[in-house]
Amino acid sequence: MIPLQAATRETFWTIGPVGKAAFYWLAAVAILVFLYGVYARFAAYARGSEDPRDRLSDLPARTVAATKTVLSNENQFDRDLYAGVMHTFVLWGFLTLLVATTILGFDIDVYRPIAGESFWVGEFYLAYQFVVDAFGLLFVVGVGMAMYRRYRERDGRLWGKHTSLEDDAFVWTLFLLGVGGFVVQALGIVGQPARADETVSFIGMAMAAGFRWGGLTAGGAEAIYGVVWWSHSLLAFAFIAWIPYAKPFHMISSFANVVARDEKAGARLPNIPADLDHTNAESLEDFTWKELLDGDACTKCGRCTDACPADTVGRNLDPRDVILDLKAYRESVSDDAVAGAGGGRSVATDGGVTDSGAVNDGGTVPIVADEGGVIASESMESCMSCMACMDACPVDIEHLTSFTKMNRQLVDEGAVDSNLQDVFQDVMQKGNAFGESQSARGDWADNLDDIEVADAREREVEYLWYVGDYPSFDDRNRKVARALARLFDEADVSFGILFDDEKTDGNDIRRIGEEFLYLELAGHHVETFADCEFDSIVCTDPHSYNTIENEYPEVDFAEFADDPMMPFDREEPWNPEGEIDVFHWTQVVEELVADGRLNLSGDELDYTVTYHDPCHLGRYNDEYEAPRELISATGADLYEMPRSREDSFCCGGGGGGLWTEHDEDVKPSEERLREAVEDTDAGSAIEKFVVACPMCTTMFEDGRKTGDFEEDVEIVDVAELLIEAVEAGTGEAESVGTVP
Repeated sequence: MIPLQAATRETFWTIGPVGKAAFYWLAAVAILVFLYGVYARFAAYARGSEDPRDRLSDLPARTVAATKTVLSNENQFDRDLYAGVMHTFVLWGFLTLLVATTILGFDIDVYRPIAGESFWVGEFYLAYQFVVDAFGLLFVVGVGMAMYRRYRERDGRLWGKHTSLEDDAFVWTLFLLGVGGFVVQALGIVGQPARADETVSFIGMAMAAGFRWGGLTAGGAEAIYGVVWWSHSLLAFAFIAWIPYAKPFHMISSFANVVARDEKAGARLPNIPADLDHTNAESLEDFTWKELLDGDACTKCGRCTDACPADTVGRNLDPRDVILDLKAYRESVSDDAVAGAGGGRSVATDGGVTDSGAVNDGGTVPIVADEGGVIASESMESCMSCMACMDACPVDIEHLTSFTKMNRQLVDEGAVDSNLQDVFQDVMQKGNAFGESQSARGDWADNLDDIEVADAREREVEYLWYVGDYPSFDDRNRKVARALARLFDEADVSFGILFDDEKTDGNDIRRIGEEFLYLELAGHHVETFADCEFDSIVCTDPHSYNTIENEYPEVDFAEFADDPMMPFDREEPWNPEGEIDVFHWTQVVEELVADGRLNLSGDELDYTVTYHDPCHLGRYNDEYEAPRELISATGADLYEMPRSREDSFCCGGGGGGLWTEHDEDVKPSEERLREAVEDTDAGSAIEKFVVACPMCTTMFEDGRKTGDFEEDVEIVDVAELLIEAVEAGTGEAESVGTVP
């Protein structure tokens, strides 16, 4: 057994003083190249426009939270256990080896010259060697797992138009560094008899035994050690210098991106200034520094594309490619500028997009256009604003912010679908997406027998009910509105509506890119709210709930006070501190049920059902339990779909999808219904497909017809299921299917 007092080794064994000097010189060069590259990257972000969010407020807390997120690998484990384990092994192995190298450097270059002795001896040395071997092994295993997944099948989500040699170089460099370190260690053990019993270096010892079995002597190990040591060192220096210039930079940019994240990104879009500066996406200068950082943070993992319902059903949208196309274009323009300044290369002017996604045009190509743009307008029109991409992204890229910026550009140019133009016109002229007279907005309440729907403009109420377009004008969704009104009445809730003063909420109008129409709608509504007396606002539609809760308080009305185009006279922000509660109706009724105000015993219905999480209620606002509690309160047997809660698959109606037609292999609503009746544990026993969003009701009723599911399942809103349970409990004959 190696004597404890002798437990150490010579770091520069066989290298010599000249080699040692060369080593330090190369290390300094590598570090300087690395530092300059990092500086250049962050200097490029500084050239982006100012971000409307305060991304760096409370920086210490942000950094701590980001560190926890990154070190725990919690985002990598989401939806993919294999990737989570793989990334954990690589990350913790890499960090441990980095720390070990730093400790050794500190001992050699700082502690020894000062103290005259080394602390890299004895028990510390042995513990150090054991930890390095253990985590080095995890590192190699993790990289091996990454290589297996990457090369097992070459058409998975890791492969796409932006897959390049840098991806191969990255993973192979990590692998060679990990294995090379063990080879250097094993050769040292073979060539240094004093280390023959260094059993704590269990990987090095095992490899050394293999080398000896293969005929390697101590002299042979000493002869080749220098070559192998230098090969390993040069590869390490090259990797350090390379980090800021290629994919390895994501190790830095991803962490920075998590630090700068907006917890409500997507649910609340950034406001635009009244002077129209940086409103759209006319050029790269219109993108904020955070949007530029998003491109560098992307690891090409493809999780966003894998989760994207538009891509799944065959629409022309790949969220990863959009982010990477913008990045490639930015780098292309930057390279062209450098080359142009030096006269080193010519710049293409045909506006063509290269296979890598870069555009060699000197910066004159439109960002988004039908043809010849960096991003195809069809891609943006295909987006459902469901935020599945953002939820799946492990590094908090905010796709929807950039997508909306490009949609604003299309709207500004008038280059949007004609159906959307008609919707804009209807909303501007009539106040609703149906083009119906506003005087008919409250007609849905005409057949409610003895239930009085109060006018909240004339009477103080507990709940100001924002009904929404579809429950007000669409025949199918009017049934939902009536069911909900009856629930409120049954629970003796004081509620009122705005009748013809209620207009389209603006949530989807905004996500299509019509920012100023959204501002008009927000201004109209907050002025109307101010004229009413109520305790809280309750919304039928999760889309309405989202924008009234998260976005109306963000509008700086004072900035538009002098704009003659804005039909409101308000300067104060609305509800900036959240003093007015805004609810989705399921949240309100869940409390009513819990308080016993609907007299449900929990066994009124015996249907077998499944539930679809609406994007704007679930992913946008993290409300998953209220609808499920209400379904359970009816006695129905709820079976979860494989994709549920934050993994829910969009119905296809968001982001203007309700008003447009798309070339797709299968409609999102059809795919979702297929999942309900085929992939859910109850399978074909599912009787009712339960929803909690009027847009979802519309899309699924359509998908039920076009997908030939009419005989398989019935679409019902949670409110319809609840009122049927209430009526069953009270012995009333009328069921939800006959609500007028």
